[in-house]
Amino acid sequence: MKKLAVIVPCYNEELVIAESYRRTREALHKFPVLTEIIYINDGSRDRTRLMLDEIAASDPQVKVIHFSRNFGHQPAVTAGINNCDADLAVILDADMQDPPELIPSILELQEKEQANVVYCVRKSREGEGLFKKVTAFYRMLNYMSDVNFPLDTGDFRLIDRKVMDQFDRFQERGKYIRGLISWVGFKQVPFYYEREARIAGETKYPFSKMWKFATTAMLYFSKKPLRLATSLGFIAVLVGIVLAVWFTLGKIYGFSNAETGWTSIMTSVIFFGGVQLLTVGVLGQYIGILFDEIKARPEYIIDEKKNF
Repeated sequence: MKKLAVIVPCYNEELVIAESYRRTREALHKFPVLTEIIYINDGSRDRTRLMLDEIAASDPQVKVIHFSRNFGHQPAVTAGINNCDADLAVILDADMQDPPELIPSILELQEKEQANVVYCVRKSREGEGLFKKVTAFYRMLNYMSDVNFPLDTGDFRLIDRKVMDQFDRFQERGKYIRGLISWVGFKQVPFYYEREARIAGETKYPFSKMWKFATTAMLYFSKKPLRLATSLGFIAVLVGIVLAVWFTLGKIYGFSNAETGWTSIMTSVIFFGGVQLLTVGVLGQYIGILFDEIKARPEYIIDEKKNF
């Protein structure tokens, strides 16, 4: 008999954790398989830790991992996968935007298709900010990356033991999990659903974190920004040559007022300076990634485990 685990990262979720547990446990009661819930407390500063400990004390099928501090959503999901011994796992956020009631349908699709991954595709996005709705992030990422990522997906998905075993081999620190799961391959099928609004609390991914998340994903999966920076440098050189020839000929034949061309000089300086700064910035991002990876610090530190 297969065993199913639901991995739920949590950060300051005291307003939703009780309802999240109730709905998830209710959904899991419908399964003829062994089930468990793995909560990862990502260094919450509210009552999330206390509430998770109370739930674990009342339900032996609930496992809890407490981090020593806040490490982030992706390390929390990573810890859940690393500490999961089930045959199948569903990654689910605590805010209930991705309804746990869909888990039976997702499992049914996985069994029908014999898929290794069922990734959930959002048909709509209720209660989300303008940036998340209008951004073409996935399309841009697909263009910049050497791997194709499914559009309009998040971490909400089902993965089997084969995928989890491969995921456990990854040593990189700046994980973009939905991208890594796509990169692994195997048989992956979509599941379409309507995404709901948060039942309470605030999003843990404001614009600043979304931007950092997007740039991390792009830099870890693509070298195209480096090639783009090189192309801009090449274009800047061509523009510089054309301007030099133009001003030289203008000086010889008298059709250019280069000596009084303050605007053209400032435009050239700004253009070339911008290209240089952009190129150095892109290189700096990649060097920063190398710096983080070379240090080889652990991706997360566990303070305590419950029911393991």
